[in-house]
Amino acid sequence: MSDTVFFSTNHSLSLGDIAEAAGISLPAGADPATMFTGAAPLESAGRRDLAYMDNARYGDALAATRAGACLISPRFAARVPAETIALVTRDPYRAYAGLLARMHPEAVRPAALFGTEGVAPGAHVHPQARLEEGVQVDPGAVIGPGAEIGSGTIIGANAAIGPNVRIGRDCSIGAGTTLIHALVGNRVIVHPGARIGQDGFGFAMGVSHLKVPQIGRVVIQDDVEIGANTTIDRGASRDTVIGEGTKIDNLVQIAHNVVVGRHCVIVSGVGISGSTTLEDYVVLGGQVGVVGHLRIGKGSQIAGSSNVNRDVPPGSRWGGTPAKPVRAWFRELTTLARLAERSGRNETGEAAD
Repeated sequence: MSDTVFFSTNHSLSLGDIAEAAGISLPAGADPATMFTGAAPLESAGRRDLAYMDNARYGDALAATRAGACLISPRFAARVPAETIALVTRDPYRAYAGLLARMHPEAVRPAALFGTEGVAPGAHVHPQARLEEGVQVDPGAVIGPGAEIGSGTIIGANAAIGPNVRIGRDCSIGAGTTLIHALVGNRVIVHPGARIGQDGFGFAMGVSHLKVPQIGRVVIQDDVEIGANTTIDRGASRDTVIGEGTKIDNLVQIAHNVVVGRHCVIVSGVGISGSTTLEDYVVLGGQVGVVGHLRIGKGSQIAGSSNVNRDVPPGSRWGGTPAKPVRAWFRELTTLARLAERSGRNETGEAAD
């Protein structure tokens, strides 16, 4: 449920607007002029709220909901209460997300913390930096010489933007972020505390370990989102690249020379070692570890907590430690469980199978 202190409710939508935006046909008798002032979970929604449901676990909540309208998949449509308008769609969650963005556009992209326009008092912008009109810089932020920042971009409080960094238009750089040796596209969101462009971890090993200068960059393409406290190291001799539309969760480590393709999803706790390539549309579950110099093929999915130590073919679903195709992984788990069960029976004196 949205809190009006943080998220305003002045972006109401009519039922007709909702149906048009979501590409949904209204049921017979529904009044398209009915106004909806918010969105809420099934269990707390009221008559002017929009809700959604696409999981059988929430059947009881659906039966008891007081929501004015509910986005619902076809298989659950018959279970919507008579007082609630059923808005049937194949993908309720996606439709809900789009409508929520219309109701609360301020929640889509982090805003300037202090609501200032232009460069706030207490920020420092080097005279040789170039800011297009409409850039907002919060107090405490530092922008170095030669940096270029596009219009509509927000630089959060205490963020540090290094010399010659390029940031595109309509970006949001979170409070306390450091961004050096980087080229950033348009509509990129970097959440607070992220560290981008620092040294990769490179040493020539020996009696004393010799630091290898890291002379690459980080290149972040359009529409990327990077979570809080995530770190992305710059390349050693070539660039670390994050492809268009990729979404990275909090607390992820991406090492030097890594190339992440377009529209990948990387969940919290992932660590990707140096010089690994993720092709387009790869999904890494939480706490996945990836060994260096590997290639994970297009569209592959790796289950959470897995460890990948060899190349993954395109379109694969792998899991486990070391990671392997999910069918082999499940067989392995089933076999181990049966062996453990038999061992337990033997220890208690029962006959084994």
